[in-house]
Amino acid sequence: MLAYLIMAKKKTYLREWIEAFITALIIVLLLRLFVIEAFTIPTSSMEKTIQVGDFIMVSKIHYGARIPITPLSFPFSHQKIPFTDNIPAYSSKIQLPYFRLPGITEIKRNDIIVFNYPLENEIPIDHRTHFVKRCVGMPGDTLLVAEKYIIVNNDTLPSPELTEYNYHVKTDTAGISQEIFEELEIFDGGAISNKGDYRIALSKEMAQKLKQKEHIIDVIEFTEKKENYYDYLFPYSDSFHWNTDFYGPIYIPKKGDTIYLSLQNIPFYKKIINDFENNDLYIINDSIFINNRYTTTYIIQKNYYFVMGDNRHYSSDSRFWGFVPEDHIVGKAWFVLFSVNKHNSGFSKIRWNRFFTFLK
Repeated sequence: MLAYLIMAKKKTYLREWIEAFITALIIVLLLRLFVIEAFTIPTSSMEKTIQVGDFIMVSKIHYGARIPITPLSFPFSHQKIPFTDNIPAYSSKIQLPYFRLPGITEIKRNDIIVFNYPLENEIPIDHRTHFVKRCVGMPGDTLLVAEKYIIVNNDTLPSPELTEYNYHVKTDTAGISQEIFEELEIFDGGAISNKGDYRIALSKEMAQKLKQKEHIIDVIEFTEKKENYYDYLFPYSDSFHWNTDFYGPIYIPKKGDTIYLSLQNIPFYKKIINDFENNDLYIINDSIFINNRYTTTYIIQKNYYFVMGDNRHYSSDSRFWGFVPEDHIVGKAWFVLFSVNKHNSGFSKIRWNRFFTFLK
């Protein structure tokens, strides 16, 4: 009898621990889905606002949490099940319609947002790769980039304090030492000649510090020439001779817009109509057909946004791949929880000054 009571008591303790663990797991999962989620930053596209090695907290409550579109998903994973190479963390057999809970604010111009990469058509929306950029264009805006500076609805948008641009750096034969690259945390660019010329991404503060270093002759902000254009920029048309510093004007569609379609502007809207809003668009003999019907107009079904990285010359953003649909937006990048510089060692790896730094 005594042995039975001891075994029953042990089972009760074990059951209590299991129940407590499951409860905690559910609470954490709900917080991650609907309140706040942590992300690591692997690339330098938002330098120096967000740095490589930052662990940022992304708020789901600011814009309203997006209800999972792919409910059959492995918890606490994204595209692959942890510790496997190619086992998907989801099943796309069930896809729910897009729905977002009420938020405490709307997306504002200059907000830093986390979203799913819009070009991964083969992956469900909520499992596409996460990107973080600054929202510089709102639905209904007309945006232009002129000499690197963003003009929205004829008003110049102030550049964030830590924005990085390309600089041409002239040095003597000694060049820029690796120690200087590490001290200033310069991640992008390098030598462009064997005569001491460099092109590197710097903030204004970094440029001033670099000017004071030994062997530096001059540090000059770089701007692309207007006549240069790249065919790999959105909307991928020879009709628009744009580059990263001279881009646009481009209109950012908003829900309810009636767009008059033509062969000239169809490159801007083809992906929206086909992929983001699930229609079948094609062209026959210069005539535009949507869902087997000839048309000259289309009504936009969603709001769209235009995003850019603060590291303006080293960011894959809307200039390269176009608009971000509203159903791709995950949340607002809120603050840096902590930060690690992988190039350092020991306690010097930790960027203590970035702990609990709010992003702006």
